[in-house]
Amino acid sequence: MINNISKITIYVQDQEQAKNFWVNKLKFIVKFEQQMGPNMKWIEVAPNETSQTTFVLYDKNMMKTQNPKVNIEHPSIILSTTNIEEAYTEMKNNSVTVGEMMTMPYGKMFSFKDCDNNDYLLREDK
Repeated sequence: MINNISKITIYVQDQEQAKNFWVNKLKFIVKFEQQMGPNMKWIEVAPNETSQTTFVLYDKNMMKTQNPKVNIEHPSIILSTTNIEEAYTEMKNNSVTVGEMMTMPYGKMFSFKDCDNNDYLLREDK
């Protein structure tokens, strides 16, 4: 029935600032960008060209206008890496707000924040 996770929406205050964060600080790419009327763009970013899942950077105020009942305050997203120490160092060097490195029985991980102060978790896949 369902064979893929396609898109995850992240509600942002400023789409261009959010795009800059994901592309320039976390080295994502823009997979799709299109004007959707006079006041909004549809922007999708992903870790690489072959990634099947993208983040849609959606304007918070636009969503409040379109559907006031939608929770726009908290994404719950876990990303993965094969080299957690390298990712941690690179994010810190790119002025990303990162939490403490945590070592759990199932692997290492740390939290980080985007430019809208949303929390994410990066976990090492082994």
